Amino acid sequence: MSTATSARAWAWPRTLGSRLFVILLAGLVVAYALSFAVLFSERYMSAREVMLGTLETDVSTAIAILDRLPADERPQWLPRLNRGNYQYILGPGSPGVPEMTQRGKDIAARISEASGGRFPVTVESIPGDGKQLQAHLTLSDGSTLTIDVHPRMTPIAQWLPYVLVVQLLLLIVCCWFAVRLSIRPLVALADAADALNPNAQTPPLDETGPTELARAAHAFNAMRQRIARFVEERVQILAAISHDLQTPITRMKLRAEMAEDSEEKRKLLSDLAEIETLVREGLAYARSAHGDGEKPSRIDVGSFVESLVYDYQDTGKPVTLEQHATGAIVTRPHALRRVLTNLTDNAIKFGGAAEMDVRRDGEAVVIEVRDRGPGIPEDKLDAVLQPFVRLENSRSRETGGTGLGLAIAQQLAVAAGGGLTLRNREGGGLVAEVRLGQAAVPGQREQA
Repeated sequence: MSTATSARAWAWPRTLGSRLFVILLAGLVVAYALSFAVLFSERYMSAREVMLGTLETDVSTAIAILDRLPADERPQWLPRLNRGNYQYILGPGSPGVPEMTQRGKDIAARISEASGGRFPVTVESIPGDGKQLQAHLTLSDGSTLTIDVHPRMTPIAQWLPYVLVVQLLLLIVCCWFAVRLSIRPLVALADAADALNPNAQTPPLDETGPTELARAAHAFNAMRQRIARFVEERVQILAAISHDLQTPITRMKLRAEMAEDSEEKRKLLSDLAEIETLVREGLAYARSAHGDGEKPSRIDVGSFVESLVYDYQDTGKPVTLEQHATGAIVTRPHALRRVLTNLTDNAIKFGGAAEMDVRRDGEAVVIEVRDRGPGIPEDKLDAVLQPFVRLENSRSRETGGTGLGLAIAQQLAVAAGGGLTLRNREGGGLVAEVRLGQAAVPGQREQA
């Protein structure tokens, strides 16, 4: 039972467009088949009536002529009286069996009417293909006359199958176009929902088209604006609080410095330093939501990353560039530098060294920062990108983490026109991947 159910579920299309296409096409094909069947049936009945009417008219004339002719002259008239569907035979004809179908009764009735009822008629079916009938009657002089009937429909025109195929193709194209026209706004709405980011400046959905779709697009645009305003208000509150806290913290530090040296003083100064760090990073996170207002510019990503690596190497930091892909992109350079600096510092701090990799993926540029540190649990890879999320291991506050470093990097990566994802490295360690949208001027080279 379960196998049959799964087979039916597998056979049914999964996408809404495919289901609508199958339903519309099946309905139109069935309606078209019924219309064709009705027309064909009507054509068959019309042709049958025409054939019987012609048979009655011709047979009445032929019987009258043959009945009045002398017996020796009748053979000469047969070729003139024969027709395509029936011929006249002087004699008993071929042996057969009585025809009891409605068709035989109709033919017998028409021939009897054609003879004026003066000659009894019997109809027999000739063994064979089952389509040959013979009507037997006796003329006035006692001679037997057989009418050999081959009932058949008028042949179908040779061009008719081609017309049917063209009509079927037209139905398929029209169904596909109608479904595509109906589904396209839903696909655009789904794509916009997937790409929804209150911090990114993206064009609104087109609000033209049918009333229902226009209302849905308008509602989505309004929802995105409300979310953006809500996020902006939260960020502004965080920035205001972080900014306003700096003054009292500074006063508290000055007062603590003026106090006598003691263990309590050292603990107080340590706590104030930690609070100041949290406030400073909170303010940095608030500013990172829009990339600090930096305007996008065009840079060569390969040279950009290479210069960053050289800066680390000049200061003796273990940073290497494994793969170097060149290509021009439009981004916010300072925001991108802060992202890569943040990720590289984390890699050095928790893994002892950092490996950078720049490669192209279609029209996108991917920058990876890898380390051989303890990594992050799989169920925490997405959570650590949220603000104030810390792990209970070496990446915790005791080692200097505040829970905002990766969140700031994520915000700045979005502001730079890309995104940040984390994954654990095979053999141990972490890979931080920054993917930047569009790229140009392709080229790639390997560097040790």
